[in-house]
Amino acid sequence: MKNKMDSVIRKISIGADYKNEAMHYSIGQQVYGGHEISHILFDNKDNSYNIYIKKNNEVLPWKKFNSNMAIAVEYDLEY
Repeated sequence: MKNKMDSVIRKISIGADYKNEAMHYSIGQQVYGGHEISHILFDNKDNSYNIYIKKNNEVLPWKKFNSNMAIAVEYDLEY
């Protein structure tokens, strides 16, 4: 059985006011000049969330958020 903490992150929201002022990032979302969000990963080493973007089969780190920020995470429930 898969550990729930190993689940794939589908969406991350950054900011204290979720509905009105938070920034929302989802897998597959188009961002920054035709790039697409390909991965949202949690890094245990520094307790950060990292967003990676993809264009033309090249994956690049795009944004990093530390755990001191207000963060809401949605997991992919398709497993």
